Amino acid sequence: MSKTLAPNKPAASAKSAARSAGKAGSDAWKGKPGHLLTDDEVLAMPDGEYMNDQQIAFFRAKLQSLRDSILNNAGETTEHLREDTTIVPDPADRATIEEEHALELRTRDRERKLLKKIMQSIARLDSGEYGYCDETGEPIGLGRLIARPTATLSLEAQQRREMKQKMFGD
Repeated sequence: MSKTLAPNKPAASAKSAARSAGKAGSDAWKGKPGHLLTDDEVLAMPDGEYMNDQQIAFFRAKLQSLRDSILNNAGETTEHLREDTTIVPDPADRATIEEEHALELRTRDRERKLLKKIMQSIARLDSGEYGYCDETGEPIGLGRLIARPTATLSLEAQQRREMKQKMFGD
């Protein structure tokens, strides 16, 4: 019997060491500024810390990074369209170039709409409304906000809205 207990003691101490290391890792966010936090550190925060100063700084940095990325892409598109204005005699080549331009412009149009939502989300951060559902006023949830930083509805409210749209149309 002592033979079976001896091997379990190191395993038990290894489990407790891992558990305490997990707790220490989950509190790693306490000493960091919000813009340096990782997604996992934000998710590890307790529910009572929802939309604290660190989380607000984290989401502000995330939204500003998205905004900057979209603005850089827009500049690249402009340059790309200017460079590709050469006249190509072959109709198939010309059609390919025009289709690529149309696809790029559609992508930029979607990014333009996303940019508007990003700016609205930054304004919501400033007003203190960010992270709370427009319909119910309940927290949207960190996981959803990390996946979609421009979300304005909780998952349940979004599902209800999509169900209504499916049943009654737009």
